[in-house]
Amino acid sequence: MSEGNVNESGGGFPGITRRKLLGGAAVVAAGVVGSGAAATAAASAPAPAPHGEIPRLWREFAHTPYTHPQIPYVGRAGYRGGATRFARRPLVFDVRAFGASAGGTTDSAPAINRAIAAAGRAGGGTVSIPPGTFRIDDVIRVGHSNVVLRGAGSGRTRLYATRNLTELIGVYGSRYGGDKSSWSWAGGLIWLAPEARWDSLVAAIRARAWPFEGWTGNRRDEWRPLTSVAPARQGSRTVTVARPAELRPGSLVLLRLADDPGHTLLEHMAGGGPGPEAYYWDDKTKLTSYVPYEWPVRITRVHGRTVTLERPLPLDVRPEWDPQFTTHVPELTGSGVEGLTLEAVETPQQQHLLDKGHNGVVLQCAYDCWVDDVTVRHVDNGFGLVAASACTLRGTRVAGRGSHHPYFCREGSHDNLIEDFTIEERTTPAPSNTQLHGINVEGLSSYNVWSRGDMRMGTFDSHRGLPFANVRTDITVNNTGRHGGDASAGPLFGARFAHWNIRVTNGRAGLMKIDALAPYSATVGIGEVTEFDQIDVPDFAGDLHTRLEMYGRPDAVRPRNLYDAQRELRP
Repeated sequence: MSEGNVNESGGGFPGITRRKLLGGAAVVAAGVVGSGAAATAAASAPAPAPHGEIPRLWREFAHTPYTHPQIPYVGRAGYRGGATRFARRPLVFDVRAFGASAGGTTDSAPAINRAIAAAGRAGGGTVSIPPGTFRIDDVIRVGHSNVVLRGAGSGRTRLYATRNLTELIGVYGSRYGGDKSSWSWAGGLIWLAPEARWDSLVAAIRARAWPFEGWTGNRRDEWRPLTSVAPARQGSRTVTVARPAELRPGSLVLLRLADDPGHTLLEHMAGGGPGPEAYYWDDKTKLTSYVPYEWPVRITRVHGRTVTLERPLPLDVRPEWDPQFTTHVPELTGSGVEGLTLEAVETPQQQHLLDKGHNGVVLQCAYDCWVDDVTVRHVDNGFGLVAASACTLRGTRVAGRGSHHPYFCREGSHDNLIEDFTIEERTTPAPSNTQLHGINVEGLSSYNVWSRGDMRMGTFDSHRGLPFANVRTDITVNNTGRHGGDASAGPLFGARFAHWNIRVTNGRAGLMKIDALAPYSATVGIGEVTEFDQIDVPDFAGDLHTRLEMYGRPDAVRPRNLYDAQRELRP
């Protein structure tokens, strides 16, 4: 192979060379350690080998970075393609000027929300919360783009939440019936979502109707086709469209892929071949409710009928899936939460799926948004991504009495980055009939990354719903949680999951070593584990086409962090 462009799909990023890919591994493996959770994880991990070893899988990835069968290309995951600095909004709105007061004796939620609304009317700004404890008796809502809620640091600014979402909004029932509370996997006491989405959500919940949580409206019929898309291959950054007139550089569109009666789209997400073809999809009603697959992406260039995208295509585009660029709910973009602790009033953890909604921070229908240096304590569910894409969660921490979902990523969330994160050990024993998951991904969510984590409890919770092409890398985990997911949600894993440099402190295999479980997956540099407690079985029969390298040798693998390595090597 030549030292020129290694893209073999015809549409990848120019300028990446094989020398750059292989040489970059050594740079990343040199062991740059970040702050916060990254430093904690590094301190608790064995020292890396002095030289390390480049696995064969990485060398293969150098040849086909956008179409590798086991390793997804995630080098542009996160806010603005993985930008390390978040936007700064010079116009400042101090919550004290709107009536907020520290000390925890009066409700500051109305004042904080007034400050947020004022920043929104101004076209954006920073809502500043000074050091101290501010009591909030209501949801803090960020519904306008380019609004940043900023405290003085997670150790200095504290929001003390006295009520839960059931009290504040109502019973959020399941779309599948029964008495399950959807506050178990949705909604936050700090909730970032477009105003239009927030209004429809609250109205539907109070009417005891199911509010669809995604990009295309409550009945999924509020979208409008912009143009059909010609066939293209996974990994391409350019597509040909029928009608480019409504497409503009910088605009966000949805790529919408519908399944066909033979479920060939779902088979493709699972890697294709005899196993997925033999799988019975028709009774997986929860899974099939997640299609069409909707992938938001910014357009970077329009030249005639050729459209260039911000990220490579996550899947093939085939005519039998009626590929369209469509409209969507106007996104929340350029907004963030920084430098604070959200602490809920301490109550016992509820029984499984009966959460009241003492929830942390949720991003919904958000694109290019972020959370930075934020701790949540005593929450039912910590940090959530719901139909959110291209967002970064950095330096986040879940602490206190124990959570159902410390992190959840669902309802078609894609291209997100969760890095330097910590799940602390619970401060009180788990009540009976409660559940602990961990870093959750489900609902056709794809190309998400969990990087540099310190998980003192929990697990790598693939929660069924056929998530695919997700990465967990450079994480220390005390593997104590369990996966969830109803049988009607279908397979635990789609294709191209990668677990890379994982230190399992208690030696439990479940959802860590996935070479016998997840189709077309890569397990590289994972510590030695044994099967006990929850033992998982593959959903697909036959050859899973998985890869296992450097088993039992965490931190000897080079590059040490798969996401950092891919990011170093992008143009």
